Amino acid sequence: MKLSENQNGPTPFAQTYFHGSKADLKVGDLIEVGFNSNYGQNKNAKYIFLTGTLDAAVWGAELALGDAKERVYLVEPLGAIENDPDLTDKKFTGNPSQSFRSIHPFRVVGEVTIWQGHNLEQVKAMKEALERLKEQGINSLNDE
Repeated sequence: MKLSENQNGPTPFAQTYFHGSKADLKVGDLIEVGFNSNYGQNKNAKYIFLTGTLDAAVWGAELALGDAKERVYLVEPLGAIENDPDLTDKKFTGNPSQSFRSIHPFRVVGEVTIWQGHNLEQVKAMKEALERLKEQGINSLNDE
């Protein structure tokens, strides 16, 4: 494709972020700290989480507490984000899942309505692994 003379060049895409949950949210809603966490001990969350990969967001939806529909949202962070220390360099070198946290809200800008979940054996194994960590007293979600 050749650029016409009135174009300056290709426009870069903005980073897309995802948030997996069982919460029923609408475009424009804010995801904020201070509400009960979807995970772990279901206590007020100090951080909210987002990811740059659809796969990690699907895990978030699948592992969220409750029986509501699993959802994956496209979100826009409204403040600074940082690497999620539970996954970055502790479990994986670097940040391959592009997992981040923030104390600042995210705005829901869309919902991914067609996505492939993990197979039931994988989800069961992940939940069992998380339960073993919980039994060992390892249940961070950055509530340090």
